[in-house]
Amino acid sequence: MNVVKKTIQLSDGRTIEIETGKLAKQADGSVVVKMGKTMLLAAVTCAKDAKDDVDFMPLQVDYKEKFASAGRFPGGFMKREGKASDSEILVARLIDRALRPLFPDDFHAEVFVTVNLISAERDIQPDALAGLAASAAIAVSDIPFNGPISEVRVARINGEYCINPPFSKMPEADLDIMVAATIDNIMMVEGEMKEVSEAVMLGAIKYAHEEIKKQCQAQLELMEAVGKTQKREYCHETNDEALRAACREYCYNKCYEIAKSGTSKHERGDAFAAVHEEFLATIPEEEREEKAFMVGRYFHDVEKEAMRNMILDEGIRLDGRSTTQIRPIWCEVDYLPCAHGSAIFTRGETQSLTTVTLGTKMDMKEMDEVLVQSTEPFVLHYNFPPFSTGEAKAQRGIGRREIGHGNLAFRALKPMVPVGEENPYAVRVVSDILESNGSSSMATVCAGTLALMDAGVKIKKPVSGIAMGLISDSKTGRYAVLSDILGDEDHLGDMDFKVTGTVDGITATQMDIKVDGLSYEVLEKALEQARQGRMHIMGEMMKTISEPRPELKPHTPRIVQLRVPGEFIGAIIGKGGEVIQKIQKETGTTVTITEVKEGNETFGVVDIFGENKESMDAALAWVKGIVTVPEVGTVYNGKVVSILEFGAFVEILPGKEGLLHISELDWKKVEKTEDVLNVGDEVEVKLLEIDAKTGKMRLSRKVLLEKPEGYVEPVRRPRPEGGERRDNNRGPRREGNNRGSRREGNGPREHKEHNNAPKGE
Repeated sequence: MNVVKKTIQLSDGRTIEIETGKLAKQADGSVVVKMGKTMLLAAVTCAKDAKDDVDFMPLQVDYKEKFASAGRFPGGFMKREGKASDSEILVARLIDRALRPLFPDDFHAEVFVTVNLISAERDIQPDALAGLAASAAIAVSDIPFNGPISEVRVARINGEYCINPPFSKMPEADLDIMVAATIDNIMMVEGEMKEVSEAVMLGAIKYAHEEIKKQCQAQLELMEAVGKTQKREYCHETNDEALRAACREYCYNKCYEIAKSGTSKHERGDAFAAVHEEFLATIPEEEREEKAFMVGRYFHDVEKEAMRNMILDEGIRLDGRSTTQIRPIWCEVDYLPCAHGSAIFTRGETQSLTTVTLGTKMDMKEMDEVLVQSTEPFVLHYNFPPFSTGEAKAQRGIGRREIGHGNLAFRALKPMVPVGEENPYAVRVVSDILESNGSSSMATVCAGTLALMDAGVKIKKPVSGIAMGLISDSKTGRYAVLSDILGDEDHLGDMDFKVTGTVDGITATQMDIKVDGLSYEVLEKALEQARQGRMHIMGEMMKTISEPRPELKPHTPRIVQLRVPGEFIGAIIGKGGEVIQKIQKETGTTVTITEVKEGNETFGVVDIFGENKESMDAALAWVKGIVTVPEVGTVYNGKVVSILEFGAFVEILPGKEGLLHISELDWKKVEKTEDVLNVGDEVEVKLLEIDAKTGKMRLSRKVLLEKPEGYVEPVRRPRPEGGERRDNNRGPRREGNNRGSRREGNGPREHKEHNNAPKGE
């Protein structure tokens, strides 16, 4: 083995180690990246040549967290890792978006990058190391690549920036972003914030870049140490320069005029396609099929050049807008009468129909990942059906793009959606994109805000979002920052920069850079232009609904929440859950209880979720009865649960029974308990006494009745010294006296129907 290692020291003294030459040596390149006890194995392989008619970069990035890395079994019946989780897909996307722009434009061989988490220290976030591992694996291979790059996480904690902070510090952070860059340029940014300013976000990016430079330098040294500074030669494109020139000569002016016409997306697309076909028709028929693929590439370049020059020269965009102008917006709420909340947000040719559903804690998303096990009370799902772009094809489930766009909108809204006691509901937002021509994820943020307010969810502040673009010319230094970009402006432009926030600051961002040399001056201008655009969009949204509805919709199920002392949690749940299940079954509600610790205090938070007030009141009274401590002297409306020779047991509160002795039934003498009461009867009783040692309760009915005139208290015979106690002349109590379920005093009976009752009550 020829093992080579490089060590990187972070600004706080922690170290990252990169090792190659020990594992996965048959891959084109492989490394192990280690920080603390966390280790990631990255391997990259590349096809020897490109497939026919491929004019794009066929890159596949996969990230996988092995459960064994943290000493855990995977869930499910098979007990093995399955398909990638949403979080693994999101990490893979972060890597992909940083690497993809840096492969040579004419390099089209298939490249596969695999990053596996193989050892996981509990408090280290591995996703911050995944981009470094992927880039280092390419660096030690012979695959052509204009890197290296690295990725770091930047958090701001107590006003200070820090790199790759542990899990335990993240609750204190008001900024959490991932930044990818080369030594010279920022390539990708994504993250969430708690209403920070543009200056704070820009400062975080600059801080990240300084750390990334050190990590890129270590990779260059590693590349030299393993002798991989020379990359493989390739030839993946066949070109005809005369055909390229002819295509530009014939098509450029026509494309420029179409780009300047300000037509709709489909009209513009049809017009470009017609010019493409016209030029193909000028090629001799016997050569047409052979040259069609090259013509497609050349025409795309001409279309791109015409559109970019039009914007830089004239400041006019494909739909006729200026660089700062926002497309027309219209909104509507309460569009779907049966949803808990709904909204339509339409901006130009992009439209989202978004719904809100409110549920219980049992509806919360359960996260069972290698290093994260928790529940998420707020979720957002994004759907992008083919008909939204006019494509005639089947929808084949959710792809990586849907997961990524949905996550961005989720992060944008998450800081503003109250949780816990402020909002006991589980909240699900679903955005269905019905039309798309750029920035559908930002339409989701806007529609989500409107739908949440329509549902009556008391969001802290409304959130709006905008996508910014960039057209630049490296030769002349000219550039134009575009507000609210179209799909073509994203595809043919140099930047896709999405920013969401409230009137007071940024809540989420996602930026992909497609060119080298983007200055901080351009970023600063883009952020300010984005702020102005967000405020305009927010103003249009507020014309439809400006604050959450004061009440939930009539058909929205209600939740009542109460705190109970920790010692009553077991009593509410019951043995094997039978008490809580009985409450739900008999009242038709859903009841959940969560144990919460605050300092040294433990208490339970009970949520009662029901369709109508009557059922919820019944469940609430039941729970309150369980946690209520009986008070001597209080009158209760109880229920007779059993009849005995010497009286009756009466349930005065759920699970709490006391003895109503036969002598306490009435002022007059009662021969048989059944003469006054039967099982199931409701009876008013007063709690006379609670035994200090056993907790047994003594009840009376007669004290609530009017004492007969001339009533004389019966004389009780003294108990003989050493003799047995007698009870109302009914004979001595004896062990095994053959009286069914009779028990001493008024303690709990041991029969099946009542073995739930808390002991001592």
